[in-house]
Amino acid sequence: MGLSTRTVAVVDYGSGNLHSVKHALTTVGAKVEVTNDLAALERAERIVLPGVGAFGECMQKLHASGVVATLRREVLEKKKPMFGICVGCQVLATEGEEMGIHPGLGWIAGRVRRLRSADHGLRVPHIGWNSARIVKDHPIFAGLAADASFYYVHSYVFEPNDRSCIAAVCDYGEEAVCAIAKDNIFATQFHPEKSADAGLTLLSNFLDWNP
Repeated sequence: MGLSTRTVAVVDYGSGNLHSVKHALTTVGAKVEVTNDLAALERAERIVLPGVGAFGECMQKLHASGVVATLRREVLEKKKPMFGICVGCQVLATEGEEMGIHPGLGWIAGRVRRLRSADHGLRVPHIGWNSARIVKDHPIFAGLAADASFYYVHSYVFEPNDRSCIAAVCDYGEEAVCAIAKDNIFATQFHPEKSADAGLTLLSNFLDWNP
């Protein structure tokens, strides 16, 4: 795992495991700023969008923070590399179905729906360590063991309309999407910042990724 001096803005909109995300990124050599300052988002070379909690609440907080237009410009127009984590992955979708239908950012067409694992006798939310089966070759997976495990905490899953965006899946009573990749956007349902060496490998690769 090589060290990097990349500058990363971790978006602080009042929803996310910010301390752990910052610590993990710092561990792999990033210069990290946890911020909702628009100028800081523009200065950063890379952006990380975390998220913890309900889909609709996270979208409400994102809009209230005033960062959405700047994020759209930096990520979609300027093509700045972005990593979404957990609900920060889900909000990329067109809509989410948690406690009603809520519009997402709509950057990757699809919906976020409840896991069907309970139909197979498994507890929802899905909490704990589980594997991620890579289904799409991607630079952020470089050096990752085929049986690598990551830490999950979720009750909902992102289903993209275009299945070519699916980068990895996990098995939890059903095959559930756990990583999305499209152009300069990479996002995971699991928490790389809580996933020991495998998670640090992903974040290190993100720092060196040039989409």
